Amino acid sequence: MKKVITSSNAPLPIGPYSHGNLVSASGNMLFVSGQVAKDAKTGELVLSDIKSETKKVMQNVNAVLTEGGMDFTNVVKTTIFLTDMKHFADVNEVYGSFFTGNFPARETVAVKGLPLNVNVEISVIAVK
Repeated sequence: MKKVITSSNAPLPIGPYSHGNLVSASGNMLFVSGQVAKDAKTGELVLSDIKSETKKVMQNVNAVLTEGGMDFTNVVKTTIFLTDMKHFADVNEVYGSFFTGNFPARETVAVKGLPLNVNVEISVIAVK
């Protein structure tokens, strides 16, 4: 079973992908597409500084999780893409503030560029 998850509180996808997919026989796994710091209501990017950008990214991830009936306690795996590893500590600080413990597995990858010229993109997998 697969149910496409779309949240009006997260920015619309900029390509041929969905916000997320809820899958399995009981619909208990949610795969959230990479989110960037785009405001869903205004369409504006939040790029003033890396902490504000990361906070908006995590808020967008949360919007998709909420739409799928989950929250950050359900996240089991994350991937963080950074255009510059010099931002690692600041991104890590903001990212970590969205969890209360029992952190998910994660990798952080440096990339040459990201869509819309953002500095950080984060995707997650969550399980009920």
